[in-house]
Amino acid sequence: MTEAFLRDRINFDECELGFPSLKLDLSLPLVLDLDGTLFTTDTLHEALILLLKLRWRAAWKIPLWILQGRAVVKAQLGAIVREADIACFPCNPALLAFAEREARLGRPIVMATAADRLIAEKVGSRFPFISKIISSDGHTNLRGRAKADELARRYPTGFIYAGDSYQDIPVWKHSSGAVLAGVSPRLAKRVESITDVVANFPRRALGFNVLRRSLRLHQWAKNALIFVPLVLGGKAAEPEAWIHTLAAFVAFGLLASGTYLLNDLWDLREDRQHWSKKNRPLASGDLSIALGIGLIAVCGLGAFGLALAAGPGSAAMLALYLVLSLGYSFRLKREPIVDVFLLATLFTMRLGLGVVVADVAFSSWLIVFSMFIFLSLSLAKRQTEITRMIAHGQDKTPGRGYRASDAPFILATGVATMMASVLILVLYLVDDAFPTGFYHHPSFLWGFVVVIFLWLARIWLLCHRGELLDDPVAFALKDRVSLFYALVMAVIFVAAVH
Repeated sequence: MTEAFLRDRINFDECELGFPSLKLDLSLPLVLDLDGTLFTTDTLHEALILLLKLRWRAAWKIPLWILQGRAVVKAQLGAIVREADIACFPCNPALLAFAEREARLGRPIVMATAADRLIAEKVGSRFPFISKIISSDGHTNLRGRAKADELARRYPTGFIYAGDSYQDIPVWKHSSGAVLAGVSPRLAKRVESITDVVANFPRRALGFNVLRRSLRLHQWAKNALIFVPLVLGGKAAEPEAWIHTLAAFVAFGLLASGTYLLNDLWDLREDRQHWSKKNRPLASGDLSIALGIGLIAVCGLGAFGLALAAGPGSAAMLALYLVLSLGYSFRLKREPIVDVFLLATLFTMRLGLGVVVADVAFSSWLIVFSMFIFLSLSLAKRQTEITRMIAHGQDKTPGRGYRASDAPFILATGVATMMASVLILVLYLVDDAFPTGFYHHPSFLWGFVVVIFLWLARIWLLCHRGELLDDPVAFALKDRVSLFYALVMAVIFVAAVH
């Protein structure tokens, strides 16, 4: 490294579009790493998911490839990735715009990646400003020291290197300047001691907000259904019943979060083409695939551990939920009507779990009411997706079986199930709730019928207007009117009991 090159840190006030102005000779190439740098995802992990999704029968070959070396694994998996997949992989937008700006100024842009050449060439087709590609080739794994030696041999007068991990330290030791892409403060400090940092493009930190969105903790509100049998069954004063139900609540939440993550992994390509789902942590690259898989394992183990503590019946219910949820994620969500019926079933299983852990009498009317009300809400979710799909000029929903022409049918079916749920609630009150003697003033319960009708009718009115979010339950948790209705129902229940 010579003193001839001036190396400045970022000065956002003096640079175009907020990018650093590199006061380095334009003959020095800007070398971009791919995984975690230009892309916010790892192409090897993406290829593994695609293999399991598209050619799962070939998964048994993976151990054989591993025995032949990492470069062979990358070559075999790289053949699975299509240009259409590459086109959907999330990028670091700031770094991408910065590299394009440097290319316009006349600086050579090189991509040096440990990914296989089959993937690298498809990436090059997506980004025409990349003038040269250096990659693994099925024999050599271009990573760490191997990449550093190759770049030092090709560019003896120097180069600028953009990377993101500790594996890039040997490369930065040979570079004339470093561009950091989403590195930790500790790694940034290490790089600063090696070479001059000429640009830094931080990414969103992996904090509680990303984990909350990944696990969809707001969806845990649905699990409050588990407590309903405990209260209606007259065991609200028994501490042991509360402990078992609380354990089941957390267990169900963990398992549901794990299945949400698994569903997001399976739907990566479809979600990246969706107007709102593209912002999910896995689809956007805010959460890595490796960490996502780790969270799935932790959630699954934690869920069944707690379920077993609550009793074998609880574990059996969770196992059934897992089987149905996997069936939904891998196949049945692509079947119109079947998908919403299964969603309603998964909701209703929360009531079934509550019955099991609280050890109370089973109410068939309550279960049927739950099926119909959640079937209506699931149809509202699909109607909203179809409405937005039409607004975005699409005829089919990615990864689903619905078409734009299905909107009138879904609307009619949803409103019909809404009215059916209100009728079933009336029958439940007359045939089941009133005769139990649990309520001292059961006449107050008629207020439930009014509130449920008003709330469901409002959901469908907003859905018809296109003002409803994708998930009615998530909407209700933020909607003041819905929260007011919930408060009214709580007051009605207390008045009926006392």
